[in-house]
Amino acid sequence: MTIDKRIGPIMLAVAAVLLLGAIIYAANRARTIGVVSPAPTASVQSDADTAIEALRQRADSNPKDAGAAQALGEALFQAQRFQEAAGAFEQATKIDAGNATHWSALGEARVMASARDPMPAAALAAFQKAHAIDPKDPRSRYFLAVARDLRGDHQGAIGDWLALLKETPPGAPWEADLRRTIEQVGKINKIDVAGKLAAIPSTLPHAPLAGPDADQIRAAAALPPGQQDAMARGMVESLEGKLKANPANLDGWVMLMRSRMTLGEPGKARAALQSAVTANPAAKARLESEAAAIGVPNG
Repeated sequence: MTIDKRIGPIMLAVAAVLLLGAIIYAANRARTIGVVSPAPTASVQSDADTAIEALRQRADSNPKDAGAAQALGEALFQAQRFQEAAGAFEQATKIDAGNATHWSALGEARVMASARDPMPAAALAAFQKAHAIDPKDPRSRYFLAVARDLRGDHQGAIGDWLALLKETPPGAPWEADLRRTIEQVGKINKIDVAGKLAAIPSTLPHAPLAGPDADQIRAAAALPPGQQDAMARGMVESLEGKLKANPANLDGWVMLMRSRMTLGEPGKARAALQSAVTANPAAKARLESEAAAIGVPNG
């Protein structure tokens, strides 16, 4: 699909808020192998395709921007276009080879793109690379434990997952999936995990933030550039206001940082990171890792 020429850099922010609002920013998402979201409706799919094309054009126009390649990969992954997502994430690793998030995202995309092998060698290598860069990277830890389970070391895998669960920050979006994985593997292999799970306090999930709907995106594309600018900035300001009321929403802070970077406001993206860390000190490592993947400046 060819994106409407009227959708320029400003409208990328609107597209990003719509699309990324449905994404648990893949930098630190654990998932159960083989479980994917239901297929979207035709109208939602059309809008997702438009947003993906916008992100692809951004990545193509900025071949040295690892954050742009990563964002494209996330959007493709959410659209279940896993092979294409792997290609985008691979490009991100070539641009910024020292970023664990890029490598673990690549590994997950390779897993999901595999029709038969639950842990392809190339995926395992990507997770090992991510873990070597950052031993605390949640996604690589999760999938390396999956690999351990596939080798038959079920006790060891559960131990690794429990260790990850203990270090999971409050409000982390992967907690429910991680607990479910531990329960399922324990049940299948007759390993009692109830007591160990109960000993690790659960955190309440945060409420999702609503982004603009499809009609708003279509209406925005028909506006003159100046009005597009105002609309996009208004949506981002609204998102920032919601985060002040609900500062525990980590995914919302990531959305805000990405939107600010898309709008060409790195200083405000950095300020958003600082506010997010102040409100969620236990999630400092995760927030800083995701900010680095987006390209938020260090200081």
